[in-house]
Amino acid sequence: MSDSYVLIKIHESDNVAIILNQGGAPKGAELPGGIVLIEDVPQGHKVALTDIDGGGQVRRYNEVVGYAKHDIKRGSWVSEKVVDMPTAPKLDELPLATREKPHFEPLEGYTFEGYKNPDGSAGTKNLLGISTSVQCVAGITDYVVKLIKQTLLPKYPNVDGVVALNHTYGCGVAITAPAAIVPIRTLQNIAKNPNFGGEIMVIGLGCEKLAPSRLLEIDDEQAINILPNSEAAKTLEDHVVSLQDENHHGFQDMVDHIMEMAETHLVRLNQRRREPCPISELVVGMQCGGSDAFSGVTANPAVGYASDLIIRAGGSVMFSEVSEVRDGIHLLTPRAETVEVGKALLREMQWYDDYLSQGQADRSANTTPGNKKGGLNNIVEKSLGSITKSGNSPIVDVLSPGERIRKRGLNFAATPASDFICGTLQFASGMNIQVFTTGRGTPYGLEVAPVIKVSTNSTLGKRWHDLIDMDAGRIASKEITLEEAGWELFHLILDVASGRKQVAADKLGIYNDLVLFNPAPVT
Repeated sequence: MSDSYVLIKIHESDNVAIILNQGGAPKGAELPGGIVLIEDVPQGHKVALTDIDGGGQVRRYNEVVGYAKHDIKRGSWVSEKVVDMPTAPKLDELPLATREKPHFEPLEGYTFEGYKNPDGSAGTKNLLGISTSVQCVAGITDYVVKLIKQTLLPKYPNVDGVVALNHTYGCGVAITAPAAIVPIRTLQNIAKNPNFGGEIMVIGLGCEKLAPSRLLEIDDEQAINILPNSEAAKTLEDHVVSLQDENHHGFQDMVDHIMEMAETHLVRLNQRRREPCPISELVVGMQCGGSDAFSGVTANPAVGYASDLIIRAGGSVMFSEVSEVRDGIHLLTPRAETVEVGKALLREMQWYDDYLSQGQADRSANTTPGNKKGGLNNIVEKSLGSITKSGNSPIVDVLSPGERIRKRGLNFAATPASDFICGTLQFASGMNIQVFTTGRGTPYGLEVAPVIKVSTNSTLGKRWHDLIDMDAGRIASKEITLEEAGWELFHLILDVASGRKQVAADKLGIYNDLVLFNPAPVT
């Protein structure tokens, strides 16, 4: 009976809909509207609601997500095999800052319990970060971090942890190439993240191209001519350990030096306490990974609703992933607060188009086998669901990769779509808590900031019950409304930022490495 199957159609002009039912629907099944399936269709995949002629538009989200390779009969499975991908919108033909700014009532009376910093920012965690200036020292850094956790951290109960900020940069690279600014400023801005409270350490080797002083934004010339007892000299003494220092006599001496410096920072961090902080100091990163056809129906729209609430309360939200924005850019440029912001969006789209072209790739390479198994035919369809994380607020600023946030409100932080690189760049931009939506499932987590995992469908939410923090699939089954899910996520963000609730990744200690984006040459 048609009553036993549910189709989700997003817009009245769409000529496809997705199947909600777990396990999909078999050939011969009668669907709502009297549609009879011509073939088996998996859960989340598209069904043709009408006959579609060869070359005709396949429409979802009231947008063209493909063109039929041949005639598609009503009741057919509209998979990626029968659809050609549309071309991307031309960047020189887009409207900039044309949408009338929506009127949002301010949300007042909301705070979170965070760690206040001298610069006015606030952390959601209280961490000691140990950065490295070159990958050569990663082994020793990991060794010392393990030792600190075992022997020092128990003495400082107000410190949440110590994190090794290892990376693969620092030497064997074209350090003066124009694109080298991306990994360098990323490392510099990671050190400024509010979750470290200014208590960052740097372990260097001594012969690397990326001098440790540069991570503390002391330029090379200044570092060479540092005067004894100067402010720069004190900064280096307090924050940097160089393993090639001639005063080190053996491995244990290096370890002892690092441990002594770490304890100095831990003493200061331990004095911090959670206290009420304005939402203006909350910077929420929005990201998706392992997306499926439900992403743009449930989790991402709920994230978008919560994004608007955060912004109405005075906070900041950043959304990212250039290749998952590119095909929906025509829907975003009108939302730019100014023409200059709109042009900045176009600048980042063009930069990434050129970057992919240099690598003989294009945006179509983004869509994974898992995305397609989850019902997403191509990057166009994926992008239209992805951008719903941005809600409805005006876009106030655009950040190039690794730049630090400048304005409160909705920011586009340009990053690759890779989960690990995007998370790293958002953290460098000032993100102190992240919301991550997934339909296929991923154990992704960050030690440096809480990551709230939201499932797009209840099949995943129930199967991964101890890895998922919120199930947005309940929207599709009509257990809750989109608005209710948005408010639920808003309160969850505040609870996690305040330490009242712990995300699954933190409970289990499941963390991914930070991964730099380095578009510059490697020598």
